[in-house]
Amino acid sequence: MATKIKLGQRPASFKKTITFPIHAGEQGVIECTFKYRTRTDFGAFVDAIFNDAGQAIPQGDDFSMERLMEATRDKNADYLLEALEAWDVDQPLNRANAQRLADELPGAIVAIMEGYRAASVEGRLGN
Repeated sequence: MATKIKLGQRPASFKKTITFPIHAGEQGVIECTFKYRTRTDFGAFVDAIFNDAGQAIPQGDDFSMERLMEATRDKNADYLLEALEAWDVDQPLNRANAQRLADELPGAIVAIMEGYRAASVEGRLGN
């Protein structure tokens, strides 16, 4: 049955199950409760998160792969904390656990970011 469209009635959040490959060749699953953003809101969100990303990346003689991975991990954690209201991971949603997910399961971060982008920009909620 089709749903009648009513503009101007924005939900506060929406749920989406994110699947991603894990190291053992299996599929990991995280149910995410995302903060709802319009397409324009999503653009502003991404701009705000990544506006200073270049400043966090070590440059020239100061370059270190370890510091690059730390900076990426931290930016990924910032993204998660601003995009999610909740997750069904065995640890609470906080900065330390978001950093830990980004460090231990980077494929999960990519899948969550892409799932949120698709839902916000394209309106797709399917897996």
